[in-house]
Amino acid sequence: MTETTTRTAPDSGTEVTLPVHTDLLRLATAGSVDDGKSTLVGRLLHDTKSVLADQLDAVHRASADRGLTTPDLSLLVDGLRAEREQGITIDVAYRYFATPKRTFVLADTPGHVQYTRNTVTGASTAQLAVLLVDARKGVIEQTRRHAAVLALLGVPQLVLAVNKIDMVDFDEAVFTRIAAEFAEHAAALGYRDGTVVTVPVSALLGDNVVERSANTPWYHGPSLLEHLESVPVAPDPHDAPFRMPVQYVIRPRTAEYPDYRGYAGQVAAGVVAEGDEVVVLPAGVRTRVSKVDTPDGSKPRAAAGHSVTLLLADDLDISRGDLIAAVGSPPQLTDELDATVCWLAEKPLNPGAKVLVKHGTRTVQAIVTELSARFDEQQLSSVDNPDSLQLNEIGRVQLRTAEPLPIDEYAASRRTGSFLVIDPADGTTLAAGLIGVPLAPFAVSRETPAPGRPA
Repeated sequence: MTETTTRTAPDSGTEVTLPVHTDLLRLATAGSVDDGKSTLVGRLLHDTKSVLADQLDAVHRASADRGLTTPDLSLLVDGLRAEREQGITIDVAYRYFATPKRTFVLADTPGHVQYTRNTVTGASTAQLAVLLVDARKGVIEQTRRHAAVLALLGVPQLVLAVNKIDMVDFDEAVFTRIAAEFAEHAAALGYRDGTVVTVPVSALLGDNVVERSANTPWYHGPSLLEHLESVPVAPDPHDAPFRMPVQYVIRPRTAEYPDYRGYAGQVAAGVVAEGDEVVVLPAGVRTRVSKVDTPDGSKPRAAAGHSVTLLLADDLDISRGDLIAAVGSPPQLTDELDATVCWLAEKPLNPGAKVLVKHGTRTVQAIVTELSARFDEQQLSSVDNPDSLQLNEIGRVQLRTAEPLPIDEYAASRRTGSFLVIDPADGTTLAAGLIGVPLAPFAVSRETPAPGRPA
């Protein structure tokens, strides 16, 4: 049964009973190429009996065609033809499974450096990330890069899965060394004691994935699934100020609904209720919510994550891209963005670049006015005033937008505190940006780059 909590909506002052959602865990996998992420996910699905019989039969046939004596469980996840041919994950694969204790939404993200942008996508909503390392290789460059990205995105819980432990003869010393090295790196990234758990696993054989393994008598912690079922999950931030980007304006103009004018979107943060006073940005006009429509009919209120159509007391000029927000705690309206970005494109970012910024449902023109720093996730340091940002690099940038945007700090609201940078020439995504996030509170600034890396 879903737990509930009673909260006071900050906009209306009314008490609202809302689900805590402690029975749902959103998680993502990350790690380097060939560390076994897809096999681990396939093992979780297989051993929790979350695979349909025809899917499993198809995997058995495909594995037999390859001359394998045991099923290749990664085929349960890697669905694209290119993924199967190359043996790597390219796209983010979302999988849903459940146990008697909890429901899971899992994003299996790519490990290749080329697809770091997809790792950012998959981890952007995660409450926990499972970061894999190969027991034979230990913590490598891509491990540190992914850990930095996860810390930047504010993923609160990490699991380091030391995979292929069978390939090092279940050696306790190997596991202990890797766990200690990663713990030091995670602590430098800001992860506190208790937020990082390390588990020795064999995704191929199933050791410590669902059931604890007799092959690791020296390990006294939970299996991976046991930890996923019991890790505390923070409730959704229903007590944050209300935010809803307008996705679509609904005007049926039919005989049944001749005067209906609704503003559809997904509640990005907080709670909205009938009678709440709201402000529409960027115009800044105020009105009240007269009705909250949902796919299941009219409701007295709706919370973050719900898709709704709001009817307002006044006829206003509102269109896609506008933001409906709480009057008492409105976002900042500004045309100057100071943000941390993860650069996701092959071509570099240079000062003066003209780009598009997509914030919520609004897209505006912008110019990069300054590159103030670049973060070195390997050395946990930053370089001041770099000439450019290259593929997969993280940096601090300033942008000036052609129109003011209603923004929040990322720490206060993930949805309205983040944005995408888009190439105006072809519409490709260039970067993911986080507003107000320090480049790295753990980074030591330096004026000269690390050895072997030009400024």
